[in-house]
Amino acid sequence: MGLVSRARERLTSLRAAQVLPSPNIWQWPEVYEAENRAQDADGAVWSLLSGLCDWTGDVLDVGCGDGFHLPRFAERASTVLGVEPHPPLVERANARIADLPGVAARLGSAQELPVPDASFDVVHARTAYFFGPGCEPGLREVDRVLRPGGTLVIVDLDAALPPYGAWMRADLPGYSAAEVDRFFEIKGFDRHRVTTCWRFPDRATLDAVLRIEFSARVADHATASVTGLEFPVGYRVLVRRKPRGLIVR
Repeated sequence: MGLVSRARERLTSLRAAQVLPSPNIWQWPEVYEAENRAQDADGAVWSLLSGLCDWTGDVLDVGCGDGFHLPRFAERASTVLGVEPHPPLVERANARIADLPGVAARLGSAQELPVPDASFDVVHARTAYFFGPGCEPGLREVDRVLRPGGTLVIVDLDAALPPYGAWMRADLPGYSAAEVDRFFEIKGFDRHRVTTCWRFPDRATLDAVLRIEFSARVADHATASVTGLEFPVGYRVLVRRKPRGLIVR
């Protein structure tokens, strides 16, 4: 992805930094809102997530942006907290959830979550921070805040599946989906792949979304290659559960 992929490419050099920018939503939150509404139009990702763990406890959404997914979590969870490093997005998130009891958004980073030890049952992150090698500080922090038996769920785009994956790779030729898969396997994650659909209300919205995700060259190609208002997109869903007690090897 143009802007997003360049941010990902810098992840290794930014390991010590507190914030990894997300240029798409940080610069174009209204367009990103339209993107969120277009994603997973068939509900395939949500259907998979519903069976992966118990979402009725306390849920933490890392990199929540302007809180788009927080109301969805609140439908089942006892409490929901979104953590986001960009102050304007935290403000937008709190405005979105102002009337929802037990739901809040707070300023913080994946490497330093502003919550106590063992305070959440599920930690969710969607296309935020956990992109493979370099995200170890965030993984350690999640282990700190999860209760024993709690679950980390990472939802990321699958660069192995066309057409979206091919557009990603065109903008980030050094990205290796196999390397990322291997990283998470070593870290003890189970992997699920799911294909869903991005569906847009009109061509102008489709074009605007692709232009905040890709370079101009790739966005031109992507827009020209889509004949209608939708296209398939693959996701990689990664799951790791925190042990309930000591593991004796």
